[in-house]
Amino acid sequence: MPVTPTYPGVYVEEVSSGVRTITGVATSITAFAGFAPRGATDSATSVLSWAEYERKFGGLNRDSLMSYAVNHFFGNGGSRAYIVRVVGGGALPATVTIDSKLIVNGKNPGTWAAANTIKTLLSTFDATRFTLQVLDAASSTPLETFANLSMKDADPRFAPNIITSQSELISATKTGGSDNPPADTTAPITGGNNGAALTLNSANFEVALTNALKSLDRVDLFNILCVPGETRKEGIPALQKFCRDHRAMLIVDCDQNATITSLQNGPDSSITQADSINSALYFPWLNISDPLGGGAVLSVPPSGIVAGVYSRTDAQRGVWKAPAGTDASLSGVSSLGFVASDAENGLLNPKAVNVLRNFPVYGSVVWGARTLAGNDDRGSEWKYVPIRRLALFLEESLYRGTQWVVFEPNDEPLWAQIRLNVGAFLNDLFRQGAFQGKSPRDAYFVKCDSETTTQSDINRGIVNILVGFAPLKPAEFVILKIQQMAGQLQS
Repeated sequence: MPVTPTYPGVYVEEVSSGVRTITGVATSITAFAGFAPRGATDSATSVLSWAEYERKFGGLNRDSLMSYAVNHFFGNGGSRAYIVRVVGGGALPATVTIDSKLIVNGKNPGTWAAANTIKTLLSTFDATRFTLQVLDAASSTPLETFANLSMKDADPRFAPNIITSQSELISATKTGGSDNPPADTTAPITGGNNGAALTLNSANFEVALTNALKSLDRVDLFNILCVPGETRKEGIPALQKFCRDHRAMLIVDCDQNATITSLQNGPDSSITQADSINSALYFPWLNISDPLGGGAVLSVPPSGIVAGVYSRTDAQRGVWKAPAGTDASLSGVSSLGFVASDAENGLLNPKAVNVLRNFPVYGSVVWGARTLAGNDDRGSEWKYVPIRRLALFLEESLYRGTQWVVFEPNDEPLWAQIRLNVGAFLNDLFRQGAFQGKSPRDAYFVKCDSETTTQSDINRGIVNILVGFAPLKPAEFVILKIQQMAGQLQS
């Protein structure tokens, strides 16, 4: 507040510096979409570890390529994921009615809850209270316990409210109108429906997938999308557009039966259109030791493990470092579905196919960093994955970090503040090695003045901020030139 001097003396007034720190957003939050036997279907669920995925979505499942992908994501350095469970129409939860007073349903659709039993016990101290337990049907082991419950709607321990809000396994509703607690009962949860059968890479799966992905619209931020095993050229373009609209990257799996011959002319043209700059294709599928098959070899798509490599590289080096090279090792892989030679790699790399390779010293690694717009013949400025991801990172960070500008007086003082704050953010990235150039002048620029924002723009309430950066392009081809010295010969 301005100071109003009324007496002789010294007055202190705090003046804003105009500094508003812009914070870089996270870069490797990965969304996975696919079948799971259990889990929420009406929202994208955040999971921070494999143990949390097991608890919420049932762990590894032979019918769920997504479960293996998430497992390898966390095993290769992933730290945060959103899970989008895709189910067919008609999916219903399993259910049981307790003493005609309490309906208990599985927390979400599917037959999975039928593996549990509900047990109720009247309180020995208060005839209006009871305890409800969720038991494993096979071992009778208590999985969840809710004590001191009441059937009275106004009671703070009203059973349906407490159970539905706190349980990860069940929800409950009152029925019959009675306020008396249910009698001592042990009853199995039965029924449930997993919904119409969905076959990966089929038209009906893609319809269900499109509906399920709408839940990501309510997520604050995700940077990578994986639909493990989705390889249909009819379905991928829609996913590419979805990712571009959300400033995210799509990791595309090659066809399981893809070969050097089938890919030597590049991916199908339907997946290399305008939105392909936000996607990258990896070949081949991977062989792993399947814990559910007694260690038998199982072929899985590479998207989950590659997403983990993205996350690990971001944490160790930054989003501007290509998620490829000898450091981009693939943990948990017993072998590659196809072992490509240098010559075969040389056929696919110029066509924007990223090859997973195996080298004697380093093992299995990611050995490509091109987007699906990275075909040499195309000459795209978004040829490389790290450059595109860095641009998306800058877009999202600056979008969020300049919200304060809205409704500010649109004149030189505002423009100066914008230059100061955006410039400070970019300078910090330059010092971390995100841009090329010997000095900030060579690495980036921020322009916001009367040239970018004309009087006509001001009249329309528009301020234009022009930001440019010099990206670091990966050293894709290292050429060593060697010659003999001519001894002591003099010219």
